[in-house]
Amino acid sequence: MSASESSSVGRRTFVLGAAAAAGSAALAGPLAPAASAAGFGWSDDGSHYVVDTGANLVFKVSKSNGDLTSLVYKGTEYQGYGGKNSHVESGLGTSTVTITQSGSTILISVAYGTLRHYYAARSGENNVYVWTNKADTSVSATRYIVRVKAGLFLNDEPDSYTYTNSTVEASDVFAKSDGQTRSKHYSKLRVIDYDYTGWTTGSVGLWIVRSNHEKASGGPFYRSLLRHQSADGGGLYEILYYGENQTEDQRFGLQGPYVIAFTDGGAPSASLYHANLTTSWADSLGISGYVGASGRGRVAGVGIAGRNTAYPYTVGLANSAAQYWGAARSSDGYFSVGGVLPGAYTLTVYKGELAAYSTQVTVSAGATTTLNTITIPSSNDPSNASAIWRIGDWNGTPSGFKNADLMTYAHPSDVRAAVWTGNVVIGSGSETSAFPAYLWKDVNSGLLVYFRLTAAQAAAAHTLRIGVTTTYANGRPQITVNDTWTSAIPSPPTQPSTRSLTVGSYRGNNYTFTYSIPAGAWLTDTSQYNVLKINVVSGSGTTDYLSAGTAVDAIDLLA
Repeated sequence: MSASESSSVGRRTFVLGAAAAAGSAALAGPLAPAASAAGFGWSDDGSHYVVDTGANLVFKVSKSNGDLTSLVYKGTEYQGYGGKNSHVESGLGTSTVTITQSGSTILISVAYGTLRHYYAARSGENNVYVWTNKADTSVSATRYIVRVKAGLFLNDEPDSYTYTNSTVEASDVFAKSDGQTRSKHYSKLRVIDYDYTGWTTGSVGLWIVRSNHEKASGGPFYRSLLRHQSADGGGLYEILYYGENQTEDQRFGLQGPYVIAFTDGGAPSASLYHANLTTSWADSLGISGYVGASGRGRVAGVGIAGRNTAYPYTVGLANSAAQYWGAARSSDGYFSVGGVLPGAYTLTVYKGELAAYSTQVTVSAGATTTLNTITIPSSNDPSNASAIWRIGDWNGTPSGFKNADLMTYAHPSDVRAAVWTGNVVIGSGSETSAFPAYLWKDVNSGLLVYFRLTAAQAAAAHTLRIGVTTTYANGRPQITVNDTWTSAIPSPPTQPSTRSLTVGSYRGNNYTFTYSIPAGAWLTDTSQYNVLKINVVSGSGTTDYLSAGTAVDAIDLLA
């Protein structure tokens, strides 16, 4: 593999090409107390607070607006492209910015209206710890973006658009000359899948280690921007509330720390991961909304019965103020979710991404709420229902369907996608792989499913179920059987109103459409195929892949 090709290193991350060697000499701050690393301290150059970590990192924060205006690591400037700084949103504007030092910690505080934002440095570390406290909607969304100079980490990954030459959709989805698509939206990963994101050259790594997202929205399976790369430079994101494809209301309060971390090319230290980060040194810094470990609790369960062990199970906690999650142990379903703010929560057990059980729990500071074995009722898992035939499985995702995997990192028009049209024959052995993960009114509406019934089955009424993971522009399926019976148009379920299917996400609100089909709709000749037609209906949407659509979880005809 050449230096310009992509590879993977570390845990759940992205690793990219060779870095430029040009840079400027690091600034030196005043010396800190003897217990700190040599050179650790800060200075004021008139326009910025300049922080020297006493390791290999010097950074600057604007005194006027709280922007991070410089990141110099080992003498090379990494921050900035197109005249833009690193900041909350696209920059906060005029703010009150102050700095304090307490022993081996320096804290820069930014006040902008009701929003509070913080940067912290620790002596001898090549890290910038960041917190954001959003109190209300006066700032429209919540993200932090580290803007990285062009040429330092070039790549041709799905979330890149360095080498693209035509716009496919809006101003953020592009196609290369070979037909492969690129967009900053194509991260591949759900929040639960990664601890950090960034790039490495092999000798320098620049990362954002994500926070625990307790004040974010969307749960463990939410997909959002992680990074992007273009000819103008790169961006690394910590997204707390993006407003795109959101299934929950916005949460407010302190989020963090998330960490801007430099390494000598390897992955960031596991001690920085959201699940392991010890911030006792931050307990006395006076950060607005900060709650230390002693003010938090834990929920633990001895096991989960009634699981389908072919699937991973996740336990989530959520209320209007916070969200948390953890994996259930595959052997017995044991789980433990720590660092939880006190309060009453809905506990949800997910099979894959499909909610299979929920209950209420209360968490107290400094205590563990212990639950006996949770038993998931058989009726809670749609897969347990007896079916004449079933396409896919009920796991809350389109996994296994045609083009499903590709759609988390490519546009539906991508040259690598199999054709979205085509019919499905039950009993062929390829039902699931032939059935498209997504259905659109303007692309593949009218899909046909062929199947035979026995005489006894044809003499009875049956229920057809179509599970979806999201819909776009109110797209929902209306069915016709044998051109003789047509269902009513179902009401649209509550779903996000933004783009989803074309920007790498099938995650909305899982929903099941049910259709009661009378016995008279079936063919009585058992040698003939019954024909199910699935149309996508809606008066919303535009054309092609932005027409009304839906992502499919499973479809079955119950016995």
